[in-house]
Parts: sequence; C-alpha cells; structure tokens
Amino acid sequence: MNALEKPETKIPLVTPPKALMRPVGRAIKDFDMIHDGDRILLGVSGGKDSLSLLHILRYLQTYAPVRFELAAMTVDPQVEGFDPSILKTYMAELGVPYFYQSSAIEQRAKEQMGKDSFCSFCSRIKRGVMYRTARDEGYNVLALAQHLDDLAESFLMSAFHGGQLRTMKAHYENAEGDIRIIRPLVYARERQMASYSHDAGLPVIADSCPACFDMPTQRQRMKNLLANEEKSNKGLFKSLLTTLKPIMDSDYYSA
Repeated sequence: MNALEKPETKIPLVTPPKALMRPVGRAIKDFDMIHDGDRILLGVSGGKDSLSLLHILRYLQTYAPVRFELAAMTVDPQVEGFDPSILKTYMAELGVPYFYQSSAIEQRAKEQMGKDSFCSFCSRIKRGVMYRTARDEGYNVLALAQHLDDLAESFLMSAFHGGQLRTMKAHYENAEGDIRIIRPLVYARERQMASYSHDAGLPVIADSCPACFDMPTQRQRMKNLLANEEKSNKGLFKSLLTTLKPIMDSDYYSA
C-alpha cells in the first residue's frame, strides 16, 4: 500500500476559527504532543471531527514553531452504505500524502466480536492497521480526533459500567514504545467541529459509520445523558474538563 502521490495543492488552506484553535493549542502544549521533526499520521474516517483535525494540523504547519510532516489514513471497514473512497480525490487535491486500506471489519465482527460493542471492536482493528502503516511508512506519531465530548462519555461509561475512573489519554506511547498517540482535540467540543466543518464546506461523509448508528450503544446513552444535563448546567463541560485533565495524563494509569 502506497500513499497517493503528493501533487500541488488545489484546495486553499481553510483557516480554523480562533475559538477552536485556542483549546487545541493549549492541549498540544499542556501534553507536549508535537515535537520538532515528528512525522504524524492522522486517522481520517470522513467524519466532521477527523476532517476538522486534518485542517487544523495543516494550519499549524504554517506557523507552529516546530516543523512536522503530516499524512492521513483511512481504514474502510466495508460497512454497507458507507464509502469513504471519495476521500482519495479530496486528499490528492489537498496535497496530503494519503494511505487507504479496506478491511472486512464488519464481517470479522460478526464472527469474532463476542461481548464487545461493534464500535470497540472496529476501533481496535483500525488501530492495528494504522500502527502497521505508521511503522511501514516511517511515521512516529498517530493522531486521533476524539474531543472533550468523547472523553466525557468514556469517563461515564468507565465509572458506570467498569467501576474505574478512566478516559482516553491525551498523549501516550503504544505498548511497543515505537509510536506516540496524540489527541489534539481533547479540550475542544464536538459542536465546534460541527460548526467548523459546516462553515468550511468540508466533505463530511454523513453517518460515517452506519453500523454504529444502527445499534444502540452505551456511548449514545452517555451522550444523551450529558446533553440533558448541560441544558440546565451550562458549565458542565468546564467542570468535566477540570475533572478529566489529570486522568488524561499518560502517567495516571498504565496503557
């Protein structure tokens, strides 16, 4: 599998709003995410969050004090009704090195998933594919697009169903120690990505995983719970960020 050749950029840089760049910049600084000379591989599903992060990182390349390379990768799970292959043309026009791999994840889930949710199973398989590609192509950092809403939902799921105070980490090394994983959006809200992707006309693939939308999940219940609470508590996510920040740290618990 090879990256598409990098042509001259045909799509102008879409400047993210300052209200979005501020939390991203703080998170990158607080968790020391990007180092000089890093080669970053970004996982792009075609949803609003990963496409927003793609443009945020492209923008950072123009003024950040450290120099880093950026490529993107999509793992097509072969789910009926979902075709991310349209991203190939878009990435070529952006001039971003791009890796695309198709894997029968939905079929594997039917045969091997067990008690896992489809989302968890799919994420695990995709992560393995991205690790392999990063190693093969010489990328030392894998960037993922989970945001504060995702971390809050994971925290509640862990507390309610796992009896643990856990959430996704902002920056950590994989078990083998050869790839760093970063989540630059951990201080940003989902609605910020929704607004930015809409205003910038990003080619968001609607319902980026129909299989997930077809099956009720614990995560969706947590999302609904948080949305209902935020209606009467406007400072909910500010408080949650204060709670979650220590747990995001790679030293809080082992990988």
